[in-house]
Amino acid sequence: MPGVRLTQEDRRRIAAGLTAGLGYGEIARQLARPTSTVTREIARNGGPSGYRADNAQRATLRRSRRSKAGPSRTSDGGVSAAHGRDPAAVREYAAQLAELLVHTGLPRMVARVLTCLYVTDSGSLTAAELVQRLGVSPASVSKAVGYLAGQELVRREQDEDGRRERYVVDDDVWYRALLASAQRNAMLAEFTRSGADLLGAATPAGARLGTAAVFLEDTGADIVRAVQRRRRAEEAARSTAARRGMPG
Repeated sequence: MPGVRLTQEDRRRIAAGLTAGLGYGEIARQLARPTSTVTREIARNGGPSGYRADNAQRATLRRSRRSKAGPSRTSDGGVSAAHGRDPAAVREYAAQLAELLVHTGLPRMVARVLTCLYVTDSGSLTAAELVQRLGVSPASVSKAVGYLAGQELVRREQDEDGRRERYVVDDDVWYRALLASAQRNAMLAEFTRSGADLLGAATPAGARLGTAAVFLEDTGADIVRAVQRRRRAEEAARSTAARRGMPG
């Protein structure tokens, strides 16, 4: 039933499936729903350990009432009907994306700022625009942007007049973030290896640190290879598209 909202009975079946230890895909199949629908529903209503059917139903009703009451300025990247979009649907999607990011480990305000940038066509907003769209304090935005910049998920640019700073997400942001993660893995691997040497590789603690060092090194190398492989594939696709677009 794609496109049809979840009912309270659906939510009870989701809760029962989680209690039974079923995966999201299996729960979705039992409901005849897309797995993405079940994933978003669980993520925005407490996660797999905190999901409660009645709480999720009440939260959905509250969100529905807010959407009908008028445009909201929270976590939507700007309420816009451009390109034939439904502003309420944009708000709903942005809220769901932010919740999913929270459950991946991002702080809530960081997730809201990143989502706001992602669902904005320009991918670029000033601090004042983020404050207005999210309805939060300048200090909250500043702290969230500092975190995102440190993780290389956003970059800073100056406006043309040089008076305001803009925060930007672009197409290669995840490449840079993954490479930064690989670098952190390499640093941590080096440090854990030095700990293994200090404690003695033959001791239980030393062996534990040595195993961690190998894992971190291998994981970092896998990330770098995956990023490079994807980059090469995209460059090849662009080259092919360019050749096909050239006159014969």
